[in-house]
Amino acid sequence: MLAPLSLLIQAAVSDPVPSDNNVKAGWVAFAVVLVLIVAVVFLLRSFTQQLKKVEKANDAGVYDEPQATEGELPPTTVEHDR
Repeated sequence: MLAPLSLLIQAAVSDPVPSDNNVKAGWVAFAVVLVLIVAVVFLLRSFTQQLKKVEKANDAGVYDEPQATEGELPPTTVEHDR
């Protein structure tokens, strides 16, 4: 019971707090964040284009999903083995 407490106290005493001059953001981290932002923008643009293609195909009747009447669930295309 006292061992974890003594380890915690020992770590708190031996770990010095860095000064403001020792910690700074670097250009590498900025470049990584910039690359991630560009990648997200590219993915969102691509996703939007794919959704537009799906919407055009759906409007053209490519998927031919039967419409459900009022109060009725649409039929599923997945068959389960029972």
